[in-house]
Amino acid sequence: MAYGLSVRLVSMLDDRVRTGLVEGDEIVDLTDPAIGLPGDMVALLTLGPDAADPLRRAATTGARRLSMASTLLLAPVPRPPSFLAIAGNYDAHIRELGHERPECQTWFSKQPTCVIGPGAAIEVPSVSTDVDYEGEVGMVIGRRCRHVPVEHALEVVAGYTVVNDVSVRDWQWRTPTMMMGKGFDTHGPTGPWLVTADELGDPQDLSLRTWVNDELRQDGATGDMIFSCAQMIEHLSTAFTLEPGMIISTGTPAGVGAKDDPPRWLAAGDTVRIVVEGIGELSNPVVDEPGADRGRPDRDRPGSP
Repeated sequence: MAYGLSVRLVSMLDDRVRTGLVEGDEIVDLTDPAIGLPGDMVALLTLGPDAADPLRRAATTGARRLSMASTLLLAPVPRPPSFLAIAGNYDAHIRELGHERPECQTWFSKQPTCVIGPGAAIEVPSVSTDVDYEGEVGMVIGRRCRHVPVEHALEVVAGYTVVNDVSVRDWQWRTPTMMMGKGFDTHGPTGPWLVTADELGDPQDLSLRTWVNDELRQDGATGDMIFSCAQMIEHLSTAFTLEPGMIISTGTPAGVGAKDDPPRWLAAGDTVRIVVEGIGELSNPVVDEPGADRGRPDRDRPGSP
């Protein structure tokens, strides 16, 4: 889709969900008849090179423009076909948890329904208070592919976004797959936009920082990854087909709340802010799950595990 293009793409809610192109403090509506691109990001990515020319001329058309400040941004891919994340992929994070450096990649899935956009609320669920943050770089696949060699792996990436791999730690650690603790509703913030691969450059040379409120908790760099972005794509595509819009989250650096004694979990009233160099800032408030009873221990709540 974005090969040879340096742009930032958004999904936004106007009268309906639309795609847009960021131009300074404005967003060009890509669904305007003057451009005519799909309002669904997966559909846009599926167009591949056919979308390149309309995107190149989008900013020079008379298409409708919206103010960034007054537009509700959604996750760049509001409902990805799949959402995969790698575990234990930063050296410093492995050391802080006292784990051995992995020889093989370990993957888990996050539910597509967990995805929310910038500014949307992360919910502390009624069944647990052990909610942690993980600032990450997310890759978004741009074309259907299989058996991608490492030397060509980044060519299938449409772009990059910021991901918060929110984790319910007690649910995560109960099973080897980690799936239940990783896919709670609202626990997949992504955004604020999709930065195309040509705009970003080398994904292994970026700073990544996470704040909880005003406290810097994570201060890492993607060069600390054990398995590179290209190696991840090669590995995954060996087993199954990667599809446009698929999100691949690439691991988190040191500084998660679980490492502290006692752990410093997220709580209602907190704000998590993640800044990735060259991509942007993703900020989300934390609230209690609506209707959750915080007056009793988790084990006493009906339906608690």
